[in-house]
Amino acid sequence: MSHAPAQPLRLSAHRPLTGRVTVPGDKSISHRALMLSALAVGESRVEGLLEGEDVLATAAAMRAMGATIARSEDGRWTIHGVGVGGLLQPQAALDMGNSGTSTRLLMGLVASHAVIATFTGDASLSKRPMGRVIEPLSKMGAAFTASPGAKNSQTLPLMVRGLVPAVPIEYRLPVASAQVKSAVLLAGLNTPGITRVIEPVPTRDHSERMLRGFGAELTVEEAGGERIISITGEAELKPQHIVVPGDPSSAGFPVVAALIVPGSDIVVENVGLNPTRAGLYQVLRAMGADITFEKERLVGGEPVADLRVKASTLSGIEPDPSVVPSMVDEFPILFVACALAQGRSVLRGLEELRVKESDRIAVMAEGLRAIGAAVEEVEDGLIIDGTGGERLAGGATVATHLDHRIAMSFAVASLACRAPVTVDDRAPIATSFPIFIPMMEGLGAEHSEGATA
Repeated sequence: MSHAPAQPLRLSAHRPLTGRVTVPGDKSISHRALMLSALAVGESRVEGLLEGEDVLATAAAMRAMGATIARSEDGRWTIHGVGVGGLLQPQAALDMGNSGTSTRLLMGLVASHAVIATFTGDASLSKRPMGRVIEPLSKMGAAFTASPGAKNSQTLPLMVRGLVPAVPIEYRLPVASAQVKSAVLLAGLNTPGITRVIEPVPTRDHSERMLRGFGAELTVEEAGGERIISITGEAELKPQHIVVPGDPSSAGFPVVAALIVPGSDIVVENVGLNPTRAGLYQVLRAMGADITFEKERLVGGEPVADLRVKASTLSGIEPDPSVVPSMVDEFPILFVACALAQGRSVLRGLEELRVKESDRIAVMAEGLRAIGAAVEEVEDGLIIDGTGGERLAGGATVATHLDHRIAMSFAVASLACRAPVTVDDRAPIATSFPIFIPMMEGLGAEHSEGATA
């Protein structure tokens, strides 16, 4: 893939943040809506789809395997599916860009279809481990082969050869991972018999909710503190009309920005608050954040609310590691909140962050130190001594390492710094939150492109 010149970013706040905003559609739900619509027979409609690069990579891959996908001028999407078992052989490699979710879930789909697909990605995605999905999908009969010349058979580029009929399995997740769970369940859609996933720690359940909504025969039992998810294969999915709620991970950025900029008072509308995804807001409230859930409602089976957020005095926290699966992607922005809080925050049990788009523990520690935060990096997390609400020093250029959440986290942190902070490249933000900069400007932040990186 070509590498465009870096596009530095600076945000600053010289007055309180105010106003009402919406954030892009939930990324997890958007991916799944496209995939399951492409496996239904008939026309599905999706409103509020996240139109970031990650989700567009999923749309392109489903088109390459036979689905007809179109976007109208008013932002509504229509998908004509091929039916479970009907995926076609793609004529070229599937370029997943930066999207680990697309890659792992689509490997699950391919695993039980008569398809051979080569998955490629950008430099960041090509470093991320795929072994966690290779193991269960191989047990179902899929074959994984490193591309010629590749040094590692556990990372992209990889060729996946599906098996029909695939073999139903019972698989206990060795680590909490909604992506692995979903990959196995999606493979189970076209596998005769019952495929089971045993989940020792609950993870986001969008796949289970949406599979049921499309008509799959899926059950969830709880026994001994574990969740046992069973799906009956050779399913027939029925087309649906889906309204995607705002992404709770994306909402975390304006929420924390309002908390740390004195005098701020904002509303973030239509935010998905699925219990398996809302850990950030529980932790922030426990730190003393003034966050009110307004107009709570159900949309398409998912709980949704408007978030009223006022600037707050935050206290340090030591959350129970059991909360990690419900907010694993939100820890970078939580680290920023902790850096401005009163007292010490101890954030452990975060090993998963080391294998995201970047090593988010190391990268956040390095960047926070560069802007004046007191941070100790440990193997499974960070220990942060907050400023008690005092501004951080700032005055540094922070490296994003091609990671959208790192870029946005430091853009938010810069709002509470005495000297300007330059984010070295704003381009990765487009993968999940293409309207991030204009949204922050709409709340009152000031934007400049910063110094040349």
